[in-house]
Amino acid sequence: MITLKKEAELVYMRKAGKIVADVLDMIGGIVRPGVTTGEIDRAAEDLIRKAGATPAFKGYRVPGIPSPFPGAVCASINREIVHGIPSSDRCLEEGDIISIDVGTCYSGYYGDAACTYPVGRVNAVRRKLLDVTLGSLEQAVSVAKAGNTLGDIGYAVESFIAPHGFGLVRDYSGHGIGAHLHEPPQIPNYGRPGRGITLKAGMTLAIEPMVMAGAEEVEVGRDQWVVMTVDGSDAAHFEKSVLIRDGEPEILTPWTWA
Repeated sequence: MITLKKEAELVYMRKAGKIVADVLDMIGGIVRPGVTTGEIDRAAEDLIRKAGATPAFKGYRVPGIPSPFPGAVCASINREIVHGIPSSDRCLEEGDIISIDVGTCYSGYYGDAACTYPVGRVNAVRRKLLDVTLGSLEQAVSVAKAGNTLGDIGYAVESFIAPHGFGLVRDYSGHGIGAHLHEPPQIPNYGRPGRGITLKAGMTLAIEPMVMAGAEEVEVGRDQWVVMTVDGSDAAHFEKSVLIRDGEPEILTPWTWA
């Protein structure tokens, strides 16, 4: 069931979202060649806990996967789309791109967002992938307002991506968020205008385009967590949590990216 959030709940969601944004802004300053994903994970968890929150992903369980997720963040490099496990053995290299997904829980309410960062100088194809994926998120957020539909959000992403010849991840989607990390509704990154659930003021949604430079087929790694492109092409992932209002949406995870 989709829940409309009350102001008392939004107080905690804004705090959870601000902590997520602070983590992503911090990570933008430490991503560089030679840094390990384990170092990024530890820095993120330290900031989250010092802010009085807990890492939402750490210990998260999914039916069918025997081991809970071990990291405070998801760290996915190059062909990895989402759910990459941080490790002290994974070192960033010049020219990589890395997606960092962060979730927090503050006083029982959640925040969730993601950015994909260039590691040093990246090639033109990777830079375009980042710019286009971020642009698709901005388009999706711009139509996330009361009276529009989930189909409008999906169409905003799909129609922005299609002219560039990139592929969309269709097996994974955005989601509602609130007192649970994942709540109804699912938010596909494709759709038809005017179709699907009508958005209402008070809904809180995590919108997250996942885009591939190549074909759209994906596979899951041996760890049963990381999702990767089958053809080895690069992937990018950007996400913001938003509050639906009658006018422009409120960004609950106000990270910055350059």
